[in-house]
This record gives sequence, structure tokens and C-alpha cells, in this order.
Amino acid sequence: MPIKIPDKLPATDILRGENIFVMSEARASSQEIRPLKVLLLNLMPKKIETETQFLRLLSNSPLQVDVELLRIDNRPTKNTPTEHLDTFYRQFEMVKDRNFDGLIVTGAPLGLVQFEDVLYWEEIQTIMNWAKEHVTSTLFVCWAAQAGLKLLYDLPKRTRKEKLSGVYWHRTHDCHNPILRGFDDSFLAPHSRYADFSPEYLAEHTDLDILATSNQAGVYLAATKDKRNVFVTGHPEYDVDTLHNEYVRDVGEGMEPNVPVNYYPDNNPDNPPIASWRSHGHLLFANWLNYCVYQQTPYDLEHFSEANFTKDE
Repeated sequence: MPIKIPDKLPATDILRGENIFVMSEARASSQEIRPLKVLLLNLMPKKIETETQFLRLLSNSPLQVDVELLRIDNRPTKNTPTEHLDTFYRQFEMVKDRNFDGLIVTGAPLGLVQFEDVLYWEEIQTIMNWAKEHVTSTLFVCWAAQAGLKLLYDLPKRTRKEKLSGVYWHRTHDCHNPILRGFDDSFLAPHSRYADFSPEYLAEHTDLDILATSNQAGVYLAATKDKRNVFVTGHPEYDVDTLHNEYVRDVGEGMEPNVPVNYYPDNNPDNPPIASWRSHGHLLFANWLNYCVYQQTPYDLEHFSEANFTKDE
């Protein structure tokens, strides 16, 4: 698909090298169509790596998508050059008066931090409340899913005793839900989190459609009935070596982590890992863009209104 991103963004050359159609801003402006406007709130420390992962998944659709990158605050980070942030990222004040077709909120390395101790918790609340009136559909990923459940359903933070890390089998529920269209009955997806999402707990305390679960990892995919909020507790965007890099990091810090489940051949970290979730990740994002964003959003974003949305297709 033609994904429109700034020409000098590091992801541009990476994606073009993968034969992904990255459209220049000049070429996009000549097309007689309205692209989908998607905002990516990147909470991960290594922003260049994370933005590339998500942009890759957003490329698997025939729709033209115009992606803007959003940062949570203006604090400097040791993992991303300040020049990159200043060049490619927006502050919330720059976008708050606009409407967007979609918003993606990434994970964050805050699994053991209480919500009230998160430095930017107030900013997260502000953006999520803003999204209710300015965004057609929001996709919450990993830590953001837990934050979204707290803000939308007042669910307390639930922390596992041990970190969940690995690639787990999941089964689908409600095969006629459009978010699951084309899914196999079972599929693999990576997890890397301390949060706990049991199907029983979410079923008891929310009205969410629970769409995919794992015996080991709990709820993986859930959504509101109007598809305006979609929760993904894992990391379909991960590169093949992301879990490996996290494992090596934790070993180096003396944390004695468990070897990621079902990730290395023969469960041996000396063996190069194999990606077994790419097809699922691309399909999930294509379905979100099509059924939760494109088929729900108004053509004219200036006339964004709750009346635009229906609970059924």
C-alpha cells in the first residue's frame, strides 16, 4: 500500500529496502483521494526502532495512510537523537485541535510502575480523553492496553509475579467479528509484559468483545462493540530479534530472566530465533485499518461526530 511518511525518516529507506511502497509527500499530494490520518503515540525509548515496526504493519493495505508521529512530552531521551524527535515528532499541543481517523498508542517499559507514579500519566489521561472526541478508532498496544482499561473502565493495575515473555499460541473467538476476518482458528503472537489480563476478569468487569485468548497469556485481543477502542496485549509489531535483544539486555543487567517461551529453536538462546507471527501481525493491522477506521470514519474529518459511528458493520 502507499504509506506516506516524511522522506528523510529513517524508516523510509528501511521499508523501501523491503520492497514496501513508501510514497513521497509530493506524489501523495497529487492523488485525488483522501488518505487516512493516523497518529502514532510512541512511548517506547527506542523510537526509531518502534516507529519502523509500526509503519511496516500499517503498509499492508490498499488504502493510503498519512502517519504523524506524536511524543508524550519534550523530555530528552538517551535512546533517540533530539534532532530526530524535533524533526519528525509532534507535541500534543500541535494536534489537539485536529481530528484523526486512527490513533495507535504503543507499549512502554512501565510494567512494574504504578499508574500514579508514571511521570506522564496526566498527559496520557489527557490524550485518551481527547481521543474520545477526535479519533475514530484507537489501538492500544501492550502497556497502553492496560492504561486504556484503567482510564475507560477504571480497572486497577494487575501485575504478574513473573514477566510473560515469548511467543504464544492463541485461539480466536467470534469468528464473524470483522477484526478477526481471515484469521486462522489459532495463531502465534509475541508477548513481553508483567500485566495480567485474564478472560474471566475482563468479562466480569467490562463489556468488551473478547476476540482472542491464550491459555498461558490470557486475553490477547479485545474491542469495544463499536470498534472505537481495540486492545492488543502483545506485540505483533516486534521484529524477529526484539525479544532476543530484551533477553540479552535483562541477562546483562543481572535479572536472571526466563528464556522466552517458544522463541528459540530447541529453546536454546544460542540458536537464531525464527519469526512465526508476521502474517498475523499484518492481517491484524489491515483489519483494524479497514473495519475499525476506514469503514467507520467520516469522509470529512472536520465533521467528526459520535453520530458517525455504528455498532455494526
